[in-house]
Amino acid sequence: MRNVITLVLGGGRGTRLYPLTKYRSKPAVPLAGKYRLIDIPLSNCINSGLNRIYVLTQFNSVSLHRHIRRTYAFDQFNEGFVEILAAQQTLDAANWYQGTADAVRKNLRYIDQADCQCALILSGDQLYRMNFNEMMATHLQSKADVTIAAMPVDRQTARSMGLMRVDGTGRVAGFLEKPQSDKEIDIVRMDPAWIDARGIPSGGRDCLASMGIYLFNRVALVKLLTKTDYHDFGREIFPAATRTHRVQVHLFDGYWEDIGTIRSFYDANLALAAHNRPFDLASATAPIYTRARFLAPSRVDGAKVTNSLVADGCVIEEGTTIENSVVGLRCRIGRGVAITNSILMGSDDYDSADDVAHATAAGLPLTGIGEGTVIEGAIIDKNCRIGRNVRIANDRGLDSSEETPEAMIRDGIACIQKAATLCDGWRMA
Repeated sequence: MRNVITLVLGGGRGTRLYPLTKYRSKPAVPLAGKYRLIDIPLSNCINSGLNRIYVLTQFNSVSLHRHIRRTYAFDQFNEGFVEILAAQQTLDAANWYQGTADAVRKNLRYIDQADCQCALILSGDQLYRMNFNEMMATHLQSKADVTIAAMPVDRQTARSMGLMRVDGTGRVAGFLEKPQSDKEIDIVRMDPAWIDARGIPSGGRDCLASMGIYLFNRVALVKLLTKTDYHDFGREIFPAATRTHRVQVHLFDGYWEDIGTIRSFYDANLALAAHNRPFDLASATAPIYTRARFLAPSRVDGAKVTNSLVADGCVIEEGTTIENSVVGLRCRIGRGVAITNSILMGSDDYDSADDVAHATAAGLPLTGIGEGTVIEGAIIDKNCRIGRNVRIANDRGLDSSEETPEAMIRDGIACIQKAATLCDGWRMA
């Protein structure tokens, strides 16, 4: 693993995650109260013994750069690093990244080195826990040029993913990106018995979907990217690579979620807070790392909290009920607040004495949630000031609504904009 260089793709504009990506890139979006999405792939790498990591960034990347710089610092006796490769104009390329393959192509000089035998390419916006040593074992045992992590899925799920057809040895014989018809799916469908025979219960699932996790031999990757001008791995590189290289599949059947939309972000966060959560953030052998903030323990005064995650530095006053929700860092929640099925991202800082004096003089609420407020099925972005007796809920059952400076509805979820101020008695339009 010392001879592997990892590239984590920072993603594009993240339009489907808007408004959470209004001021930040997808990998910088907060997760589970105290983490960011980028912490997941970076933690998987560190836990697998991979410590030569580049993060490729492009859009709204300032907060992502700041988080990585403050979090992932290796000591002077370790040759490891997590470094940023921001999109830039060079003598060889004047345009921004045009796709996943193009992003890697523009940074090939960091991979094409004598001490790099393999390159691992990851997405920066997925939630999963994987030991990449196991994927490396599959890669070496099969003598593959490329290995793709894949999981069995049903036909409905398959329509939004890249599918692979493999032979009896696990070699990929066909690759089809996001098929929409049953006829297309039939071209790449697998016999569930083949999956069962490899120790993974298929449960009738007859498709193998790419997880967006790729392990390349360096020589093969350089050849595939320099001999073509393809922009995307799934749509272009892999369909061609299956004809000229040995492409192997590595089966995985743990929890995996692509955080690509407001709905998937919302569902994944609430699943982490559930009693029967599909993914446990706590692990003795594979922890999730993030920035150390040295905050005080959260204080709860006579509140009722069930099936919820509460991050560090919070103050929750008496009479408040929190159910099936995620409460982020430094949340101040007043008396008699009701929070249900919601995500509160918290605050970057506490209000100082000057902040309190200024807000009081201006008649504005303090940072946090005012007493008597009701929040149902909502996402509250960071640094919001929410007054007393406010109601935040999609009471009209809309799928979407027009954006205002304070809020919008997306995928049926009420979203409060970052740093919004909602005065006493505010209601969704």
